[in-house]
Amino acid sequence: MKTLKPSFESIEPSFGSSFTYAKYVQNANIRSHVWHYHPEVELVFVNGGTGKRQIGSHISYYTDGDLILIGTNLPHCGFTDDLTNNKDEVVIQMKPHFLGEAFMALPETKNIQSLFTRARGGIAFGPDTRKAFGEKMEAMAGQLPFERLLTMIEVLNGLEQAADYKVLNAEGFALETQVQDNDRINMVFNYVKDNFKEPIALEDIAERASMTVPSFCRYFKKMTRKTFVHFVNEYRVVHACKLLAEKPISIADVSYESGFNNFSHFNKSFKEVTGKSASQYRQELKAIIK
Repeated sequence: MKTLKPSFESIEPSFGSSFTYAKYVQNANIRSHVWHYHPEVELVFVNGGTGKRQIGSHISYYTDGDLILIGTNLPHCGFTDDLTNNKDEVVIQMKPHFLGEAFMALPETKNIQSLFTRARGGIAFGPDTRKAFGEKMEAMAGQLPFERLLTMIEVLNGLEQAADYKVLNAEGFALETQVQDNDRINMVFNYVKDNFKEPIALEDIAERASMTVPSFCRYFKKMTRKTFVHFVNEYRVVHACKLLAEKPISIADVSYESGFNNFSHFNKSFKEVTGKSASQYRQELKAIIK
């Protein structure tokens, strides 16, 4: 069996800029499907479409686009794929002190540092903020470096003041500073991402992490504030949400394609995670089923 390694992404600022800016047509961001982490803060705008968020120990399904701020060294996976049907995707990555420590300490800019601190758990912004600042982020593609920097500061300032947001890992998820913890938790996330459709035994994943089962369970709960079994079930349910919205297949088939080999267990887990039955969920999203 192959051993999955975490992906540390090395990021260089765009030429002539203090941060990295990239705009992708539809789902052209090919690195988005790899679990990775980096010391840079990342701001992502997905223009339209539906898909999965996978940030830290948080997994959820979004509709009608997304605007996400991801804090330093917070592991995450991509937001777009062949079925997302988004128009484009903007990804901006910046060092926490990309404006300089003295500048970030000014009374006028301290709020940006506060925003970056909040982003350690990952932040998803609501539709009003997404509309207002997503357009500004897209417009940066045609701006000269100085104008782009001013727009970046304006966007960050606006996001800090936004009222419609949710901290995704609200219970305190945070990577430990030791490199081995980064490696270990990312290995676990990668393994679940690639194998959630198959049975995942605690003994197997503990062995891959070079830990006993009790030690692994304690470690995973400490790192994510969730049990490993809950995390895997949640991952499978969110994938089921994606299938319910995007594929006109039976709910039983959705269950099996999401890694549940017991239909009653699927129904129980789905209601625990979403608060509703799979049929209710599909009914609410029937407008986007192709």
